[in-house]
Amino acid sequence: MNTQRPSTVISYQAKDLTTSKSYAESHQRAFTKTTLAQSISTALRKSVMVGSLVMGSVAFIALSGCASNEAPEQELVSGNSSSSSSSSSANGQGAHHSSHKPDSEVDAIETEVADVGLVDDGLVEEPHRVDVRKKERAMEAKVMSADRLSRMEMASGAVAGNTALSKSYHIAPQTIMPAPGFVPPHLPEPQPVFDQGHLPSDDLSNEKYADIEFNSVKSVVQEPVSTFSIDVDTGSYSNIRRILNQGVMPPKNAVRIEEMVNYFDYDYPQPDLSKAPFSVNTELAQAPWSDDHLLLRVGLQGFEPVQSERPHANLVFLLDVSGSMNSADKLPLLKKSLLMLTNQLSEDDKVSIVVYAGASGVVLEPTAGNEKFKIEQALQKLQAGGSTNGHQGIQLAYRLAEQSFVKDGINRVLLATDGDFNVGLSDTDALKDLIESKRKKGISLTTLGFGTGNYNDHLMEQLADVGNGNYAYIDTLHEARKVLVEELNATLMTIAKDVKIQLEFNPQWVAEYRLIGYENRMLAREDFNNDKVDSGEIGAGHKVTAIYELALVDSDGQRLPALRYQQEGQSKTSTETSVSLSKAASSSELGFLKLRYKAPDAEKSQLIETPIQLSKKVASFANASQDFRFAAVVAGFGQKLRQDKYLNGFDYQDMVDQAQKAKGNDPFGYRNEFIQLVRLADSLSQ
Repeated sequence: MNTQRPSTVISYQAKDLTTSKSYAESHQRAFTKTTLAQSISTALRKSVMVGSLVMGSVAFIALSGCASNEAPEQELVSGNSSSSSSSSSANGQGAHHSSHKPDSEVDAIETEVADVGLVDDGLVEEPHRVDVRKKERAMEAKVMSADRLSRMEMASGAVAGNTALSKSYHIAPQTIMPAPGFVPPHLPEPQPVFDQGHLPSDDLSNEKYADIEFNSVKSVVQEPVSTFSIDVDTGSYSNIRRILNQGVMPPKNAVRIEEMVNYFDYDYPQPDLSKAPFSVNTELAQAPWSDDHLLLRVGLQGFEPVQSERPHANLVFLLDVSGSMNSADKLPLLKKSLLMLTNQLSEDDKVSIVVYAGASGVVLEPTAGNEKFKIEQALQKLQAGGSTNGHQGIQLAYRLAEQSFVKDGINRVLLATDGDFNVGLSDTDALKDLIESKRKKGISLTTLGFGTGNYNDHLMEQLADVGNGNYAYIDTLHEARKVLVEELNATLMTIAKDVKIQLEFNPQWVAEYRLIGYENRMLAREDFNNDKVDSGEIGAGHKVTAIYELALVDSDGQRLPALRYQQEGQSKTSTETSVSLSKAASSSELGFLKLRYKAPDAEKSQLIETPIQLSKKVASFANASQDFRFAAVVAGFGQKLRQDKYLNGFDYQDMVDQAQKAKGNDPFGYRNEFIQLVRLADSLSQ
């Protein structure tokens, strides 16, 4: 049977000092009986008269152990504020005598202490005399050091049978000197109270990112049409920010340029709701990294209703509380983030909470959004632990969402996790099939990513895509506020679904093009007219930006080598061409832009078409709009992080200079933060 190590307390008080040699002697006898030495000390005490100021006490614990089952006799030594008379121990073997001393005599008292000391690796201090005032002066740093006291129990004494008797003390600023020659044992620095296996780390080897095959340069003659699904996710940018702030460069596959560009706000014109739920605009100017290339920016702006017009919401928080979430940047940040969201809800909204670890359960049944205290209490009591059965949790969350389904309202599951699904049906295709089936019933899914070290970015993005939702990565409370407060309508309310973009370039003017980003959103040309093909959604107030790099005919910007047997494109000075051109090709149209989208509750798409004119004089980069220039620099930064080969020496300092010129109105500091990240990446890359 294991025996708890008894503890002995030295208690110093500010008045009436009492010396107990018999106390030390009793422990010396106990030390003889046991195989391990027992620490002993003597208490000096002074009592105060009734009504006087209690000056407090400092307790210093000397920990030692007794290997045998027999615990040595111990006596409680403590101050008595009501009397200072002599007392005897219960077994009569020792007595403690104290007498009142005038205040003027206190400083002259020198107490002899028979101290057996601390036992550390067989070292036992011999009895000695200690000047109390010197003790108090020399020990201040040691006693007040929190990392040393955190290893010691503050207690008033211990009774036989290893039963501790605790007592509360008021700690007054004073010092205690240890026995001469005493060297305290090495104590490790205190660690955060999180699972040591899941502390924030700069090790990214266990994080999961989808492989990205970067877009290449396309010949307009061979591939005149570019088709892709829009993307409103922003998770890649905030995740890259987290990685850079950890002091490492992000993996190439973590960089999705479209999510970086779409992270920022742009001043696009508001839509005419009589025509479409979003506006479409384009801008053309020189590229900042090449005078021989142009950039074509396509921008969409979704309409945003006022808060009072937002449909009623039925929200289910599906929260990962498994052991992998036991870190400061995971579950604690998650709870604070969702509290921000609930503060935006009204009595007409409903909130439910489902948690999952090894098993799943309902923490909060559907509750009115204005019952803030009840929701907060449910969130605050969550603790992390166990494995991760995410599939079971998702099934339960969807059942709750169906139970409180709001017709013509917002029905959404918000999945908050690090994406570490390791128990249950973790097959990605099976999860996607489940989410897709619920999407068809009108329940969408948003994913909120948290944490580092084992983060599964790939899964988080996939689940949000198939769930007609958006994906955001929350690395700070500031990011939580951006996603769940400032952009709440965009996060919750879908205004158009299955939005696709198709751009046909005119070979009369354009020789080559390259879409920057959207690699995992590319669609086949025939998918554009197929309403069964799922695509991205636009939320209320969302802004979507796509950027093409173009090389015009007869420019020095063409990167593809000439063919031997075909003549690609048409020279401005020649009428010969290898392809048959329509009458429209002879116009000043640079290209033709088409968009398809569905209303949130519709199954048939609607078509928007608009030509893109090539002006006689293309604007230089310096003369382009602020938003154009800033978006171009962000796109350049993404390419630099991926080590793309198209930047022609456009380095980090160039990006900083151009971004500062294009920062414009930056009320929340997001653009300024971007500039600091570029500077940080520059330092880390050297």
